[in-house]
Amino acid sequence: MNKSAGVLLGIVVAIGAISAGGAWFTGTKLEGVLNTSIADANKELQTTLVGSSGTASLELVSLERHVFSSTAHYRMKGEGEMFGEAPVELLFVDHIEHGPLPFSRLMSLKLLPVMATSHYELEKTPITEKWFAAAKDKSPLTGVVNIGYDNSTNGTLELLPLDLALDDKSNLKFSGLNLDVAASPQAQKVKANGYMDSLTLSTVAEDQTPVKVELSGLTMASNLVKSTYGYYTGENTLELTDSKTTFGAKQSVMGFKKFEMKNQTEESGTSASGRADYKVGEVSLNGKTVGSAQMAMSLKNLDIPATLSLMQIYQTKLQPYERAAAEAAAAGEPAPELVLTPAEEAQVKAGLEKLLGAGLQVALENLSFTTANGESRANLVLDLTKPQSMDLPPNLLTQQLIALLDINVQVSKPMLVDLLSVQSQIAGQTDAKVIADQATATADMFSSMAVGSQLAKLDGNNVVTKLHYANNQVEFNGQKMTVEEFVSFLMSKFGGSVTVQ
Repeated sequence: MNKSAGVLLGIVVAIGAISAGGAWFTGTKLEGVLNTSIADANKELQTTLVGSSGTASLELVSLERHVFSSTAHYRMKGEGEMFGEAPVELLFVDHIEHGPLPFSRLMSLKLLPVMATSHYELEKTPITEKWFAAAKDKSPLTGVVNIGYDNSTNGTLELLPLDLALDDKSNLKFSGLNLDVAASPQAQKVKANGYMDSLTLSTVAEDQTPVKVELSGLTMASNLVKSTYGYYTGENTLELTDSKTTFGAKQSVMGFKKFEMKNQTEESGTSASGRADYKVGEVSLNGKTVGSAQMAMSLKNLDIPATLSLMQIYQTKLQPYERAAAEAAAAGEPAPELVLTPAEEAQVKAGLEKLLGAGLQVALENLSFTTANGESRANLVLDLTKPQSMDLPPNLLTQQLIALLDINVQVSKPMLVDLLSVQSQIAGQTDAKVIADQATATADMFSSMAVGSQLAKLDGNNVVTKLHYANNQVEFNGQKMTVEEFVSFLMSKFGGSVTVQ
């Protein structure tokens, strides 16, 4: 044996020895790591499902430990209204390669040491056997996770393509989905990116006409950081290239292109804020462009401790009460009485006062729809504040709760004509002149009624309404009045349906 070959053999033997020793050491630590990860996952599940009508949990059923690998079995349980009438139980098997150099990583020339590489997949059970059949008897959900020695993770999740009969009238065809996920130690930072090529759902409506929903080009991205209060803040983005819905006796096709949803949350001290933006680049009917749409909402100055305190009452008292009331209604029995202890009442009162005292603002920054001939839009800003007392009469309490209310609505008559023309086409009208005349007449009637009732003004081709309230004064379409005068005005227009308590 020459010198070079001897050196190479020595390196291989050394790596093998180190790897074997490291694999044995990893195997002794693995159960503790898994139990810690499962405990963390259950905390995140509990946080994620706050406010929902369901609970979920993950548990380690068994662990078979060997020198170079281990096999783990997990059980995930979900119950509550969001999971259906009966609890749902999913089983997973996990084939874990011990570090520092798992064989699968060596084969792909990934030489950075890791604690373990996990290869998990959904197991076949009576609940999931249809999924397996639709995935040609392969596990429809699989994933790989690399666990670093600092407890950081990175990996992939894959949902296999499916062609599945949901019932005798419905079918789902799914191209599959791939998701890449990376998390820092203790999941303080999480990044995820996913893609789905297409999904088609074919079913029937209540009138038994065919309905088909087609989605294509779905991308998802998240960049999140765990806040000091244990929930995640950051950015989430979802984009959909194309969507088509075929419906009705004439099988009309409603299309949406370039749909985009972005939401962002951030934390500053004890206060949180967030916003959500939605855009549809093109709305079409039967291949003809109708228009585009946007919506933006925001929330500012949300007191986090107060919100968490109120959420705790909601979880422990209101959610069980809602379930009990629903069960009583289903049985034809009277609803039970909601009873709070003096301590709980004090907690609710203190939470509300703190929430309002922070200057909470809710805003619909933009709601707009644009067609070829016009744009309609609306925005709203509501600033809340702490009243002198939460025990005030309802009318005084409402006045003191609202520090500012600003509403602006603009309805474009040409845009209305465009939309009414589309509605006529859906209804089966084909004569272009009749469609245009009917749409114009309806838009003019709407404008006349709104202006004639003094609820709006005409500004060119736009029907406009403006309301501003602050310091117990109302300005409505340029006219200033007290709150009492404004309520009397509304009562005169709506036949007494608006009342002051």
